[in-house]
Amino acid sequence: MGFLDGLWRGRESAFDSGNAATNAIELTKRQSQVSLTRQGAATGHLRINLSWRMRTSDLGGTQRESLLRHPFKALKPPEVVGHSQSMVNVDLDLGCLYELQDGTKGVVQPLGGLLGDANGPPYVKLSGDDRFGSGSGETMYVNLDHRENIKRLLVFAYIYDQTPAFDRTQAMVTLYPSSGPRIEIGLDERHPQARSCAVVMIENVKNEILVRREVRFVYGFQAELDRLYGWGLQWGRGYKSKAGR
Repeated sequence: MGFLDGLWRGRESAFDSGNAATNAIELTKRQSQVSLTRQGAATGHLRINLSWRMRTSDLGGTQRESLLRHPFKALKPPEVVGHSQSMVNVDLDLGCLYELQDGTKGVVQPLGGLLGDANGPPYVKLSGDDRFGSGSGETMYVNLDHRENIKRLLVFAYIYDQTPAFDRTQAMVTLYPSSGPRIEIGLDERHPQARSCAVVMIENVKNEILVRREVRFVYGFQAELDRLYGWGLQWGRGYKSKAGR
């Protein structure tokens, strides 16, 4: 098993963010697959973004009070929820299981600092770890100029810390090809105890790059996703270093 041999060594790369067209392709159960090759978007850097946010009711834990008992509360402006302590525990992570054409397999994820490499194997690079669900979320890049070396990529999301269910995080994974419309996959299905979700599979099938919606929730973590898709990696417990914020 070749895990991450070419980790990012601090060199900068000018990523193509893609042409975020005003229209978007939403992958659903009915329309679950799209070909980047047929859209002329199977080159350059494919940007993959995971964004999420919490509803105010999930953060504050307060219940609505009767306006009959407190009539002047209707005139009070809503509180602005900042990065309070409750926000620190809202932590979704973006990751990717990869298999290359030469049989090399591994994972790109924040845990263990396995951030990957866009210019060398596995041709997947995670830009960093967003622990607070900011507007930018977490972003990963796939270098499709090396698509002939890629066999399949399983993009997944998991709940690292004590986040409520996926359907309450309003999580969204968006793919931005080098050209054409963005591709959106919502993670809003109700699976109250799920800790991980296989979001999308990117496959090289006879030199055609296909993007297929998965959205399969599991109650474990990466090892369970591995078993589900037959990756065959060895897994151990991992932790993050403390956030320097």
